[in-house]
Parts: sequence; structure tokens; C-alpha cells
Amino acid sequence: MDLFARAAAKDRRGQPLAERMRPRTLGELVGQAHLLGPGKLLRRALDSRELPSIILWGPPGTGKTTLARLLAAEAQARFVALSAVMAGVKDLREAIAEAATRRDQQGERTVLFVDEIHRFNKGQPDALLPHVEAGTVVLIGATTENPSFEVNAALLSRTKVVRLQSLSQSDIRTLLDRALADRERGLGGRDVSVSDDVRDLIARDAGGDARRALATLEAAAAVAAPDAAGQAVVTPAVVEEAAQKRTLLYDKAGDEHYGVVSVFIKSLRGSDPDAAVYWMARMLEAGEDPLFVLRRMVIFAAEDVGVADPRALSVATAAVEAFRFVGMPEGVLPMTEAAIYLATAPKSNTALTTYAAAKEDVDAHGALAVPAQFHSGGGRAGKALGWGSGYQYPHDFEGHYVSQEYLPDALRGRRYYQPSDSGGERAIAERLAKLRAPAASKG
Repeated sequence: MDLFARAAAKDRRGQPLAERMRPRTLGELVGQAHLLGPGKLLRRALDSRELPSIILWGPPGTGKTTLARLLAAEAQARFVALSAVMAGVKDLREAIAEAATRRDQQGERTVLFVDEIHRFNKGQPDALLPHVEAGTVVLIGATTENPSFEVNAALLSRTKVVRLQSLSQSDIRTLLDRALADRERGLGGRDVSVSDDVRDLIARDAGGDARRALATLEAAAAVAAPDAAGQAVVTPAVVEEAAQKRTLLYDKAGDEHYGVVSVFIKSLRGSDPDAAVYWMARMLEAGEDPLFVLRRMVIFAAEDVGVADPRALSVATAAVEAFRFVGMPEGVLPMTEAAIYLATAPKSNTALTTYAAAKEDVDAHGALAVPAQFHSGGGRAGKALGWGSGYQYPHDFEGHYVSQEYLPDALRGRRYYQPSDSGGERAIAERLAKLRAPAASKG
């Protein structure tokens, strides 16, 4: 670090809270344990002192720039930062030339950090590639976009893609607590009161973005009105004003949570796609875990749409996989598609009622014996008991069906499944009526 850099580091006046609170060591970094924990990818690289060229891919505010700085410091390498948007080929060549000089004259390694690397034009990677291959610089790129689609293929083949995860609400809360306690870099030297509930609100509203959370906290502390004792009290209303966004009443452990979830499901059941998507948006924008909402939709597809449209379950489970693949914010699109499909699909709850009816008999009668003709195996002893004798193989009969009673004798003739006339289940009802007719006439 040169003289001017040291001076800038000491003078933090005017720097945003998020910048002032950047972790100074890997020990201060919050989150990304899947990369830096014992035996994990980056930890192994640092322990071996062989930092590879990597692309850090993750949502905003997950610490890509911070992690790049810390990796360079841990590797005892010089750190040079450029932006793919602002820097041209000339800037890249100058940075590489200086890196080569320092390597040759001082034995110093250089980490070249390129922010928004997906924004590189066609000429920039060409100026960089040979020097990454030769080890003149260790490249660390940062992007919020999927590198497989957005980063130059030749550059991608020479780097390791490292996926950063959104910070959890617990991680964000840790950062907020740290900023409020730190008297040197944070707000610890100011008389500011932020209750646990308000801290949780800021953490939830941040959506995994540490920078956003700290910016909201700093702005809220700045506009909070002092109480009678002169202490600035940050309230939910102050957070709303600071974030320039309405904070949604939604306690994930309380009545509002259960109320919104309930009306969401009832809107789906009531075939109202508009209300269903509105209530889903209420949950997601208030910080609800999208996978919780998706789980409810998968359950709904089986319980409330069911056999009336079996494709509904495929749509719901596909939405889960699509969300896991793309994440937020684009993940709301397959979720919305699934909600619309489920709301407008024909409805039938026969999966629920059929299982409940069968369970009643299981509870009432216990483990009834399997009818002898349907038993298989058993060797000589089984044959002596008549196991398998009298079984009629359906494929040997016209229409691949033959009437026979599969239930235990004590439940003979019991009908658990009563198909509705909704959607595709109407055809099932007609076919089943024909299949059951011979058995009914025999009884």
C-alpha cells in the first residue's frame, strides 16, 4: 500500500457505513462458510499459498469485493481493482505491465480484481488472457450474472467459478450488531437506540444484501428523531423512511404470517390467480423464505388439485427446481407461473379424502393379512399355504383387466376413492365405474 492509500485508509470521513465496516481479515467475514470453512475450496488454496484465478459469482451485497481483497491479503499479494465498465484495454495493459515489473524486480504477486467482469467487451479479454495463463496476474472477477452465459468462454475456461450465497438474516443481523457496537468505524460512538425487533426488520428487508442493510441502518440513524433524553430512536417508521420503501407487516412467527399464508392457499383453492399472486408477493417482499412458499404450493398441487389435473404437481415441483437454479430475484417468475397454474387448474381433494378413509381402516383393523392369492414367494411353505394360487394376471385378459378383490377379506368391497367430476377426473370416474360394475354385480 502506498502513502496515499494509507492516508485514505485512515481518513474514513464521508465513507458510507458499509465501506467503513468492510471486514479487515477473513476472521471478520460473515457468511460463505461453504467456501472458507476447514477443508473447503478457498481455504485449501490459501493454506497452500496457491491462489488460483477465480470468478466470484453471487447476488449483490454478498461480499465479492471484500472477499477478493481479503484473499489477496491472505496470499500476501498486491491488490489492484478495475471495473469492466470503466477500464479499457489501455488500463488493463498498464496494470499488467506494472504487475510484471513488480514480479520480476521484487518477486511480488498481483491480484487483479475485475468488477462486473460480465461487462467485458470483446477486446478486453484478449488483452488479459495471455497474462492470466502466464501467471503474471491472478485474476479475480466478480459478477452477479451466471458466468456460463455472460463471461467470455476463453476466460471462463482459465478460471474457477466460485458461487457466493446470499447472506442469511442471521448473518445480516450479526453485521448490524457489529456496526452498532463499533465505536471506531461504526455507529457505536453515537447515541442511537435500535431495538432487536427493528434490527430484525432491517435484516429481513435486506434480502441477503449486507450493503443494503448497512445503508438502511446508517440512513435511519441519521433521520431518527431524538427522544426526551436526546437519544436517537430508530423505529419501524424511521426504517421505512430511510429505505424509501414501505416495510411490510409480516411476523414470520406470529399471526400475520399464518394469516397471509392462509389467505394465499385459500386464494389458490378459490381459483383466484390475482389474489394468489398478490398474497405471494406480500410474503416474498416481506422477506419470507421462497422455499417455504414453494413447499406450500407443492402440497396444494397434490391436496387441492390432485387427480383433476395431475400435471399441477409437475408444475409445482418444476418451480422448485427452477427457483433453486436461478435464485432471486428472477426466481419469482417460475413461482408466479406455478401460482397462476394452480389457481386456474380444476380442483379435486380426492387424494386427501381417499388417504384419510384408508387410514381410518388401518387404524381400526390393524395389520390385516394379505389375501393368499396375492402373496409371492415363500418357497414350499408358501405354496402349502396356497400363496399365489388363484391369482389372475390382468394382462392375460381383454382390456388388460380382470375383476378380483385385492383388499383383505374384512374390508371386501370397501371404496375409498370416490372420484369427482372435476377436470380430468371426470374421465377417471367414468372408467372406474365401468371397472367396478362387474365386482358390484358379483357382490
